[in-house]
Amino acid sequence: MCLHPANSGYSDMADATSGILPSRGLSSPTGQPPLRILPLGGLGEIGKNMMALECGDDIIVVDCGIQFPTEDMPGVDLIIPDVSYLKARAERVRGILITHGHEDHIGALPYVLPDLDVPVYAPRLAHGLIQVKLNERRRTRDAAVYAIEPEEPMAFGDNFRATWFRVCHSIPDAMGICIDTPRGMVIHTGDFKIDHTPVDGHTIDMPALARRGAHGVLMLFSDSTYAELPGYTPSEQVMGGALDRAMADAAGRVIIATFASLISRVQQVVTAAEKHGRKVAFVGRSMVANVQMATELGYLSARPDTIIPVREADDWPPNRVVLMSTGSQGEPTSALVRIAKGESRDVELMAGDTVIISATPIPGNERAVSQTIDNLLRQGAHVLYDRIAPVHVHGHASQEELKLMLNLTRPRYFVPVHGEYRHLRAHAQLAWELGAAPDGIFVLEDGDILEVGDNGARVVDSIPAGPIYLDGLTVMETDTAVLSERRSLARDGVVVVCAGLSSEGEITGPVQVAASGFMEQPDTVDTFRRLAEAVEIETAGIALENNRESAQGKIRKVARQFLRSELNKRPMIIPVILDT
Repeated sequence: MCLHPANSGYSDMADATSGILPSRGLSSPTGQPPLRILPLGGLGEIGKNMMALECGDDIIVVDCGIQFPTEDMPGVDLIIPDVSYLKARAERVRGILITHGHEDHIGALPYVLPDLDVPVYAPRLAHGLIQVKLNERRRTRDAAVYAIEPEEPMAFGDNFRATWFRVCHSIPDAMGICIDTPRGMVIHTGDFKIDHTPVDGHTIDMPALARRGAHGVLMLFSDSTYAELPGYTPSEQVMGGALDRAMADAAGRVIIATFASLISRVQQVVTAAEKHGRKVAFVGRSMVANVQMATELGYLSARPDTIIPVREADDWPPNRVVLMSTGSQGEPTSALVRIAKGESRDVELMAGDTVIISATPIPGNERAVSQTIDNLLRQGAHVLYDRIAPVHVHGHASQEELKLMLNLTRPRYFVPVHGEYRHLRAHAQLAWELGAAPDGIFVLEDGDILEVGDNGARVVDSIPAGPIYLDGLTVMETDTAVLSERRSLARDGVVVVCAGLSSEGEITGPVQVAASGFMEQPDTVDTFRRLAEAVEIETAGIALENNRESAQGKIRKVARQFLRSELNKRPMIIPVILDT
């Protein structure tokens, strides 16, 4: 029999099999349908957060986010969760419940809702941000999106009743969700930290969490993004002082890059700009749209003459101007990246500019951010970023705050969410050392199915939950060969070998060879002559029964072997067969 984790006899959580700490087998209310937890994104990765809960005939979904592509995904614009499981059961999905308005929690909605026509429920600011995104696409303009208020319960079918509660994050109106199920209460924290002096004045609702913990919590899903960091996360107010000093010290314009949805950060910039007599202009379509929406909803306040159109920024002295842009993650088409490359139509860097990158690079984006910083420095800008100045405070709980969440809620089961696998393990280790979640700590990954039934909780199965790649209007599945082909093209280019095919099925010459992205053209003359000769010699007199596919395969094999042995290169080989 398994005991409480603190007394189970394991020397370390790593002794538990497959990252799952076993259940004591304590039963939930009998006679009720099992509760199934299905993470579709955000577990074992940063971004793409999405989780489904299933009980009886009802399914609800928490969040629906995107993930940004890494540099080994050429041509990919965005990554979204695989919702094929939900699409096959669309008539049972009662709603998508949103915790807050960051892209990694709402960004996939425009791509998911056309195929999964279900209502969306979100805090007021997230509701506004979602409407901006959905209105940009014809297929989602009529989607049903409802604004919710904290502590107002809502029923979803016969088996779910949800209540949102306030948490602190780097965006206003961030919330967690308490979900009543026939098996007990489930709490999903969303992204959170414990900030006693938040920019918007709304602190985390710890009394509500304590009340629920006292009444009994079946399972806790808690943010793990910074579970490796000891201590406490600094308050957002730290940023206010850093921005104030940066504007006071800057001799010219101040250009600040951050996420378009970081409305709290925008408010801090506006406040500091007004203190130092500067005008604020916004660069980037998403930044302009979100600021307009946040102002209309009352989440952003500024004096009437503070915010100006970017086209009017040049009418003011440089030391009176602040520009806010997107591009803090080095996104190729973002405003800051275009500015850094000298390709922006709106902003041209000038001597004396101070650029502040107010964000931490998402894992996988570090190189793109570094290249952007280098390009800015080459153009003479003074650049401040998180490694050299306190210009960003992350919005996620550190270890002591995570411990407090566990102690307040006192769950029977615990599932760390939102983070790479090492973050989930670190969070699970915290719970283990704390003696929390006596019935089991589960380290899941996308696609695992955790079921809570009469005999406790266990992982029972898995479903497809790999990434879906978006390339413009093209959707590519997880196992697509396109990405591997693009990587091959990027690495060694393409070589085209053209030959004839006689009516007798023999490959005929003269063989012609051309290439793109392979070698400098002067260096290919002799190589391609010898490659053509090798193809002609190796295929001479071989009858292929007029089979074009066989001819292509033979040419591809000869060319691949020749280039590998002669140059140690592996380009993509494209045989072209002409009738002779």
